[in-house]
Amino acid sequence: MKYSVILDNPVFRGIAEEELPELLEFLDTKEKSFGRDDTVFHLGDRTEQMGLVLSGGVNIFRTDLWGRRSILDHVNPGEVFGETYACLGDMPLMVDVAASEESDILFLKIGRITRIQPESGSPRFRLMQNLFHIMAEKNLNLSRKINHITPKSIRGRIVSYLSYEAVRQKSPSFEIPFNRQQMADYLLVDRSALSAELSRMQKEGLLTFRRNRFRLYTELDADHKSM
Repeated sequence: MKYSVILDNPVFRGIAEEELPELLEFLDTKEKSFGRDDTVFHLGDRTEQMGLVLSGGVNIFRTDLWGRRSILDHVNPGEVFGETYACLGDMPLMVDVAASEESDILFLKIGRITRIQPESGSPRFRLMQNLFHIMAEKNLNLSRKINHITPKSIRGRIVSYLSYEAVRQKSPSFEIPFNRQQMADYLLVDRSALSAELSRMQKEGLLTFRRNRFRLYTELDADHKSM
């Protein structure tokens, strides 16, 4: 296991490399590999483990009675998932989690850290602080998702999501982690309707796209389109 990769993750911010082995042993960590679309967690599962994506990525989604998926979030390398359920322990998952591509995931029994009173300044204390910070960020992500699906029109949802990604990635040209079906699922719209609206926006000079790469244009630079 490459400690340098783990220490780059926000969960272990402030943890020294020499402190890591004891901490990983305490959390009973296990690394697993998954293929594209492999299930990581099932709806209804109970888990003591939080997942930390080392490479690849996972999608968190819900499936209704008719088999329609709604993607709630995408988790990138360096990000975590399942932390709330891992802390609660006996709460069944209300979502499914699947790998979006070939992925390596580190599983940690993070709930152990909440059942003790770690000494202030200790590695376990810093880990607990990092975990609370990540949970707060997750709440913000959920709020963003609600903002993206609040507009009634498909265009409004597209503009909300792509505008946020442009700001987050600090560039009008960027890639999103979703293919077209996944983007439709995330925005809770029909895939065909989404593709049609994107094509209309491209004809109007508002954006250009190729697969999951987009470029947004303002009125001033709409005549200078290049990916």
